Amino acid sequence: MSINNQDLEKKVKQVAHSLAYEKGYVCVTDMLMRLGYLSKENHEDWRFGRIPYLEKVCNVNLSKLSLISKLTRKFANELKLKPSFTLYKKYGKGIKPTLIFSKTRLPHIEETYATHYVNLKRINEMKMNKAAAKNSTEKITGITDDEMSGA
Repeated sequence: MSINNQDLEKKVKQVAHSLAYEKGYVCVTDMLMRLGYLSKENHEDWRFGRIPYLEKVCNVNLSKLSLISKLTRKFANELKLKPSFTLYKKYGKGIKPTLIFSKTRLPHIEETYATHYVNLKRINEMKMNKAAAKNSTEKITGITDDEMSGA
């Protein structure tokens, strides 16, 4: 079933807000998974280098992929998220080549896919919450993480 561009825009906006809060950043690959156009299995196969380029396994046409990328950037800008180029390297053992997103390999398309939009305020909040939880656990148990790991 195909979704019209207006409904897609609403959905991308909703997902962008959710990702910015949950993860502290928004990126196209997460957006595609949340929208149902990229399965976790296909994403993992791509990350391990079993798929030559990401677009090959996206269940949507190139014009919709392009629109999703543009809308992701639009809503990230509206949320005042900081763009951060992220180098995607192959998972696993051995040589770790840079992963390819598009069949054309055009630099501006590759950069669009690889850019994460970071919510610095939320990232700092999440770090503080994690540190507070760690300190709380140490107070309750009297054992530090280093002691738990045998260090």
